[in-house]
Amino acid sequence: MSGTQIIEFVDLKSQQARIRPQLDAAISRVLDHGQYIMGPEIKMLEKDLAAFCGAKHAISCSSGTDALLIALMAKGVGRGDAVLCPAFTYTATPESIALLGASPVFVDVDPGSFNVDPKGLAAGLDAAVKAGLRPKAVVAVDLFGQPADYPAIEKFAAEHGLWVLADGAQSFGASLNGRMVGAMGDITATSFFPAKPLGCYGDGGAIFTNDDKIADIMRSIRLHGKGDDKYDIVRIGVNGRLDTMQAAILIEKLKIFRDEIRARNEAADRYASSNSLARAVKVPELISGATSVWAQYTVTVPGGQRDAAAKAMKLSGVPTQIYYPRPVPAQEAYRAYPIAKGGVPNSERLPAQVMSLPMHAYLTAEVQAHIAESLGAALPS
Repeated sequence: MSGTQIIEFVDLKSQQARIRPQLDAAISRVLDHGQYIMGPEIKMLEKDLAAFCGAKHAISCSSGTDALLIALMAKGVGRGDAVLCPAFTYTATPESIALLGASPVFVDVDPGSFNVDPKGLAAGLDAAVKAGLRPKAVVAVDLFGQPADYPAIEKFAAEHGLWVLADGAQSFGASLNGRMVGAMGDITATSFFPAKPLGCYGDGGAIFTNDDKIADIMRSIRLHGKGDDKYDIVRIGVNGRLDTMQAAILIEKLKIFRDEIRARNEAADRYASSNSLARAVKVPELISGATSVWAQYTVTVPGGQRDAAAKAMKLSGVPTQIYYPRPVPAQEAYRAYPIAKGGVPNSERLPAQVMSLPMHAYLTAEVQAHIAESLGAALPS
């Protein structure tokens, strides 16, 4: 590898160069018609997104966090309610629950997939009841790009009268047993933050469901709770609209998304087959029947060596990231919320071990070999 080559953690420049003429034309069309809010590209994008994942309804919105919030609002989650969610995730997941006055109840994750462990849901349910809360839902987070174990999660939810919100902020484009993300759970939320596998050039998100009534409620909430017109307010809502410009950009990016998913999986396969990587760290695992979009390629570094390895790799020109440096219940804002009986040991251990390597659709085998060799050299054999 050339000593002057800069390794991008997420390479948006190469993607933009690939489709720059199409992006310029899409942006120009929006500038020409001037409908910057809820313009025609919004419905076009929603139609394309629904067709891509097989959901009946796709509702665009202003961010992945608002996608979660709107979904929870549509299902009436509020004060006194409990929502089970993983302890190893980004703050947006429990934040959307707490903003409504409900209580996140933290459960542990599986150390292989990094996703919520269905076997731990019962302990979370017991903790919610013990705290005097009404269990309402499970938010399953598809961390790093692969779906959580939805068959097991949905079975548990059905047995206990709960509904399932799939937090697919990192997994849109992945599948499990032939079901695409967007068709998981009762409602799926996703994010189009720029660094996501399908990202816009600002904030953006979408919500998916097959339930006609819930879809109508979520569309209303997205527009301040509107009824027949914007001055007919039938419920409390939010300003959750996606900008037309971002929709136009996403329409063009979606056209190459399947090809980029293929390239991401080829890059993941090269990492997994690297002898340098296999000797040094534990590579991520896919659960049976799952595909991933590899939002992150996250390895587990043993024995307290992660920080030193990351520092050494930086010196050799390899960027890394830590997702996430602390479990959510350890954050000041969440310390008062219930934790499943038995605790969340995996969620407490992983923050000191996980390290995400560069991952995008434009990684070359040469660059990946350098990344793997740098990591291998940074750790004792």
